Amino acid sequence: MISMLPKKGCLLVAEPTISNDMSFNRSVILLTEHTKDGSVGFILNKPLSYSINELIPEIDANFMVYNGGPVEQDNLYFLHNVPELIPESVEISYGLYWGGDFETTKNLINEGKISKENIRFFLGYSGWDTNQLDEELEDNSWIIVENELQNKIIGKNSQNFWKEKLNEIGGEYIYFSNSPENPTLN
Repeated sequence: MISMLPKKGCLLVAEPTISNDMSFNRSVILLTEHTKDGSVGFILNKPLSYSINELIPEIDANFMVYNGGPVEQDNLYFLHNVPELIPESVEISYGLYWGGDFETTKNLINEGKISKENIRFFLGYSGWDTNQLDEELEDNSWIIVENELQNKIIGKNSQNFWKEKLNEIGGEYIYFSNSPENPTLN
């Protein structure tokens, strides 16, 4: 389950020790790009308090929007599992795709051909410069795990995702999975 090297399509699970980082505390990130030049990913379990139709009124759906990360938070991004419907999509892995033609995507959502099980929207993304992610891995900030849900991760309920991942890893992580977000309030 735990791999040693980051790669496109894997999940980065925040170590319990990075609790002082508001962006990444208790985060599960889908890594969408990993090259010698850097890495990009989207936080899967940090829903924002509004839906897509509040950001884009032309979209007649109330799909949740997630905080993808601290970079370019004024930009909207999306992941999906329907490349046959959305042209210009970029394959990540496991039947997961990033972006594509937005006008087509809006129309397909409005026609009911794309559901919240097929697409997830994000404001911002998580990015690392050359070697930055490797340094964070050496500092034990992240645990790398396979994306066992593959393209079904799009419709995954995010509420307890971090806790579920720690429980799957097991060992001492089970203890941390049940600890309060702010242990000083315990």
